[in-house]
Amino acid sequence: MAATPAPPATPPKPTWDPRKVEPPFPWLRPTIRIRLTLLYGGMFLIAGILLLSIIYLLAAQGLNSGNEPLFKIVGGREIKVTSDNCQQAASGNLTLSEFNAAISVCTDHQRQVALDNLLSRSLLALLGLAVIAFAFGYAMAGRVLSPLGRITRTARRVAGTDLSRRIELDGPDDELKELSDTFDEMLDRLERAFTAQQRFVGNASHELRTPLAINRTLLEVHLSDPGAPVELQQLGKTLLATNERSEQLVEGLLLLARSDNQLVERKPVDLAEVADRAVDQARAEAEEKGVEIRGERGPAVVQGNGVLLERIALNLVQNAVRYNVKEEGWVEVTTEAQHGQAVLLVTNTGPVVPAYEIDNLFEPFRRLRTERTGSDKGVGLGLSIARSVARAHGGRIIAEPREGGGLVMRVTLPI
Repeated sequence: MAATPAPPATPPKPTWDPRKVEPPFPWLRPTIRIRLTLLYGGMFLIAGILLLSIIYLLAAQGLNSGNEPLFKIVGGREIKVTSDNCQQAASGNLTLSEFNAAISVCTDHQRQVALDNLLSRSLLALLGLAVIAFAFGYAMAGRVLSPLGRITRTARRVAGTDLSRRIELDGPDDELKELSDTFDEMLDRLERAFTAQQRFVGNASHELRTPLAINRTLLEVHLSDPGAPVELQQLGKTLLATNERSEQLVEGLLLLARSDNQLVERKPVDLAEVADRAVDQARAEAEEKGVEIRGERGPAVVQGNGVLLERIALNLVQNAVRYNVKEEGWVEVTTEAQHGQAVLLVTNTGPVVPAYEIDNLFEPFRRLRTERTGSDKGVGLGLSIARSVARAHGGRIIAEPREGGGLVMRVTLPI
């Protein structure tokens, strides 16, 4: 009979523990609490020693001045008693009891003078030590908190433009080092997330545009056939308009996704030139609707992306033209630089807009008193894109109802 095979041996337990290894004596870890305790405790001890030394020296000096003899015996043919501090007792015309009383008064007076001198000099010494202690404490606190300043500066640079920056704080393994390492790990995850988002936007840009472009080409070829029935021609025009609307929606969504991020490359851009180009593109539509475009545009140079800034101006001008009155409507577009900021102002006539609906206008697919409607005035992303682009440039956009109807759109960007 064949021997029964032995069961397989139990695999060895893994020797690597993914948990963080604790030091053998965690209470010896140089934490901020321990370092601050030792620092300020040592400062307090040194200050106490200095203060006691000064008080000891002052007390010794006071005792020396307080123990000076009240009287001096002057020799000669006749022995005389003189005193610089007690003239009353040295007058020589006193009885024994009056002499003893005068000596007691003079002794108390001399002791009080010595104590007053000791107190005044001690207060001066305490004031000097307080000034030195505050200055030394301020310097040491700045040294202890300098890693926090480094973390703050890195966070500002990351929030401004670059996600690739890291703190990489060196030094003892304390709470600040742990905070810095945690912050660096968070930045790693954020950078990977933004990189994946950008990659997704690029892939979606290709995958969404291609079928829409093919549909548009096929519809245009079909509409160019003169022998096609009228019903098919009308259907083709309807489908072409729907396809164009889908292309606008895709472009708007992709631009909205790209503009949500901060800009890495910035170049000088004049808002006046940007506004002029936007007005030129919207002028034909304005003339068709009978809307007058006016306004003076002064130079206002900012650092940013010219294409995105032109999209802000174009969206605002197009909205101002489309959402206007039917007769005697106007749109005023102005640019200027004031108080260190570049301002783009777009004002238009139009329907009365309640103040409580202003914030809803900046939400995607939201329009005045409508939501996800099939309006032919746009896809509902214009103001959302404008706000995202303004934020990416470090600015903001504010909408205010205009008295009599219409809106006042103010875009402010740092110069």
